[in-house]
Amino acid sequence: MNLKIAVLPGDGIGPEIIEQAIKAVNAVCHKFGHTPEFNYALTGAVAIDQTGDPYPPETHELCLQSDAVLFGAIGDPRFDNNPKAPVRPEQGLLRMRKQLGLYANIRPVETFPSLLHKSPLRRDLVEGADFVCIRELTGGIYFGEKGRKENGNVAFDTCTYSREEIVRILKLAYEFAGKRNRKLTVVDKANVLESSRLWREVAQELAPQYPDIETDYMFVDNAAMQIIQWPKKFDVLVTENMFGDILTDEASVITGSLGLLPSASIGIHTSVFEPIHGSYPQAAGKNIANPIATILSAAMMFEYAFNLNMEGKIIRQAVAASLEAGYVTVDIAEGTSRSTSEVGDWIASWINNN
Repeated sequence: MNLKIAVLPGDGIGPEIIEQAIKAVNAVCHKFGHTPEFNYALTGAVAIDQTGDPYPPETHELCLQSDAVLFGAIGDPRFDNNPKAPVRPEQGLLRMRKQLGLYANIRPVETFPSLLHKSPLRRDLVEGADFVCIRELTGGIYFGEKGRKENGNVAFDTCTYSREEIVRILKLAYEFAGKRNRKLTVVDKANVLESSRLWREVAQELAPQYPDIETDYMFVDNAAMQIIQWPKKFDVLVTENMFGDILTDEASVITGSLGLLPSASIGIHTSVFEPIHGSYPQAAGKNIANPIATILSAAMMFEYAFNLNMEGKIIRQAVAASLEAGYVTVDIAEGTSRSTSEVGDWIASWINNN
């Protein structure tokens, strides 16, 4: 099978972790007889530096022409510390999501037996935790009307959702719940926000169409608390854009490291696969960043973009083996830590030899 993959390394540690994911992809393709084609493009701060645009038209065209997008990270302190910057790397990420129609972000939260002691939560709370967060990705406050008034002293950001956007993401969430443990938690702030009241109204209309799935509703502040108190109670959790952004980052600490969790952004055009962490500029170029989330994102790419489940499975097995062997980067190492590239080499070698 020919696999046409757009590669967007991005900023900070992006190029380093993407390199390790490609090692795993090449190993899997060699093992199963696939032919990968990697085409690189600019995005983020590096794209601004070279073109003035964080998501150039050439990058978008490449994404459209590809079967999948493997994405690193976006972000640079030069822009983080300058709130008046006219162009920002994150604008490229938002535009990519909108132009590719990536309306759903899928973030699995799963603990690793060999790393339970690394979680900030007690072992009995997190052992066996396994749920999926589905975040609406192209609506809400991030894409609503925004601006300044009264000489710049008053700022506003508008959260807007249509019924069609909500129906689309809820139907996807019900599909996921139907393939898992048949429980869906709809997270909103319907006691305060009108947009959330529409979310709950639509969810209550859809729920009877899925009688075999248990649907419950939770305010976002309660959800934030219960994800930490009882992470094992969740199966599939669905919510709007900003709530999902915050809750999934919170949920990521359950595993013990941000460097362990992958994600998939899917929708109308080409799907994008990326780690949930940021560009970690403090580690850029030091060969110390954890590549596992990016490698697991490649596993999701095989499963979601190409429907190649065995290929995804062997990547997951290789990652689990590296964790069991303690062949990991400094953020989760107990004793001797390995470099980013060493972990990538080890995982690729395991795939080749098993």
